[in-house]
Amino acid sequence: MKIGFIGAGRVATHLATKLFTNYQIVQIFSRHLTHATRLAEYINAQPIDDLNQIDPEIELLIISVNDQAISTVVEQLKQLNFKGLVVHTSGSTHIDVLAKSFSRTGVFYPLQTFSFESKINWQQTPLFIEAHDVKDREILYQLATFLSQKVYEYTSEQRLSLHLAAVFACNFSNYCYAISKQILDQSQVDFSLLHPLMLETARKATFTDPQDVQTGPASRGDLNIIQMHQEMLQTQNETNFLAVYQLLSAQIMKKYEKN
Repeated sequence: MKIGFIGAGRVATHLATKLFTNYQIVQIFSRHLTHATRLAEYINAQPIDDLNQIDPEIELLIISVNDQAISTVVEQLKQLNFKGLVVHTSGSTHIDVLAKSFSRTGVFYPLQTFSFESKINWQQTPLFIEAHDVKDREILYQLATFLSQKVYEYTSEQRLSLHLAAVFACNFSNYCYAISKQILDQSQVDFSLLHPLMLETARKATFTDPQDVQTGPASRGDLNIIQMHQEMLQTQNETNFLAVYQLLSAQIMKKYEKN
């Protein structure tokens, strides 16, 4: 099967380099030819920066760009009368964004956080597929099972819920990690001292309902500690951190307040 990629970012790079071990990746498109070339050279594909150069013999075209750009790409692609299967890799974009413009459409969403520097354990990464046509769904299923042991058929609505939950579990928690590091950097304290705590917190959340293992001053209503922390943030003039601290503390206290 001939595969093409629209996008050369983090998700496209991880997907293309892994699929290259078993599939033919024909083309990599990026608005910046240097980005397309960087990935294409690694997987023996053709780099392009003009959608009109899309090979009509491509059987599967994977749109792997940020969510805001998907509609723009679709508008440009539909002028080409592309006949192959077109899918996107977004968790929050409905399949109908593609279905309005192409006869064969689907979704191929890996639930994972990607960076250029880190390797991905694809076998343990959940992959979510969706397609209106049974044959197209089978194509995506075969592709997904090559990558992962955890493959699921979810609707666009279910996938959106997953994406929302992932923002809390991953993006927001990482922002809190960043706050923690900045606080420690100011006091010249090694951030790695928090690593065991961070790992244990994540570990517990994987086998226990997280709301049953909440700890800390807010969960036990320790107003003295909370006040002391807030004064520290005020002294350091960290108003953004203070706002986050106050919001989260208030929500936790509300949830765990004793009757």
